[in-house]
Amino acid sequence: MSQPPSSSPAPSPFTSAGDDTTITRQQWKWSALAGMASYLDAGSIVAIGAGLALFQAEFKLSDGAVGALQAFGPNALGCALGAFLGGWLGDKLGRKRIYQYDLIVYALGILCIALAMNREMLFLGTLVVGVAVGADVPTSLALVGEFAPAKARGKLLGFTQVAWCLGPSIVLWLALGLASLGLLGIRIVFLHLFVVAIVTWALRQGLAESARWKAAAHTASDVRNQVGALFSGANLRAIVWTATIYTFWNLAAGTAGAFNSYLITTHNAGSQALGVGLPSAAFVTMMVVTVTVFMRFSDRDHATRKRLWAIGSVTQIFAYALLIVVPFSIPAIVANIVLFAGGGALAGEAFYKVFSQELFPTMLRGTAQGITFGLARIAVGVWSFFVPKLANEGIGVLAGLLTLFLVISGAVGYFFMPDTSGKSLEQIQTERA
Repeated sequence: MSQPPSSSPAPSPFTSAGDDTTITRQQWKWSALAGMASYLDAGSIVAIGAGLALFQAEFKLSDGAVGALQAFGPNALGCALGAFLGGWLGDKLGRKRIYQYDLIVYALGILCIALAMNREMLFLGTLVVGVAVGADVPTSLALVGEFAPAKARGKLLGFTQVAWCLGPSIVLWLALGLASLGLLGIRIVFLHLFVVAIVTWALRQGLAESARWKAAAHTASDVRNQVGALFSGANLRAIVWTATIYTFWNLAAGTAGAFNSYLITTHNAGSQALGVGLPSAAFVTMMVVTVTVFMRFSDRDHATRKRLWAIGSVTQIFAYALLIVVPFSIPAIVANIVLFAGGGALAGEAFYKVFSQELFPTMLRGTAQGITFGLARIAVGVWSFFVPKLANEGIGVLAGLLTLFLVISGAVGYFFMPDTSGKSLEQIQTERA
């Protein structure tokens, strides 16, 4: 016999009730819109990298100025500043208030780069873009983590990583197709990011506030009075752990994303077309491995997570160790790119995103990720000053240091990985408390 219709509303996808493996169409849609932060973040990093040699020639930039440009942009210090502020404000004011406006700022910065007539416009636009994506990423990821089912959180956060791969891929393919236009082609690439940012901003206006954040904000004291709790007990351990694995991994990933095209072009390994074409293989590889392996297995159990991390770490370490002993040639570059990208899908940013949502309470989630994300980008910013000079001393020297960084990230990630797989955010916080 049929039951009378219920007068209660259907459960929101942002509620914590009914945590399981089921993902609704709306959750996929909202994950895609939130994940566009990753598309625009990685896309802008690689767009600047793809045009670096051309900008250097056009505006007569020294090696130091090239390093500074990368240091102040979306790959480093500008992003760090945005992450610190955006993560904290996202906890204080809500996720929606941040992601409703930051893409407008991003679009203005991108436009400044696309139309840059001098080095001042180039540097200003790069800094503005960095601040905007830095504010967006921790806020958007907190949103995904808070509405994702407990046993599909890795899948949805992995889905945002697909956007992180897709952005650079499209940027590099556009740059390759427009390579014959020189700097004009790179300007068109940046205009593409401007259009994507405006369209994403318009579509995001339909996103709701996180129900978990609203519930926590109802009962929490002022966020300013809670931040101190991040630096003691389980929260401090979580910050140290996530910051360590992401910072040392990101030193290698940031170098690859920002400088691969530049190194290929300036160290006589290939033309400008090869310089932008070859790195696209990295993002395609990472996207395939993320979809077929990470999204499928990352929510299974703790042992599976550790196994994925170990395989990914060893693969990445080998990718850069190879360049220590093999000449910097096209075959070696292709091997490095594919191996590093495949390993990075399993022991890199995707798992960092997952654990950054799982290990912190709701009212501190954005702040915590803003801190660790920002620290990692500061490290890359400082490092970026030295990459061109280190590369001039020999690719083997640069590769050796990147190998060391990956060993540290891999070992700390594997031996200290917490067991949070398949648990609701509330259960994780209760256990950690």
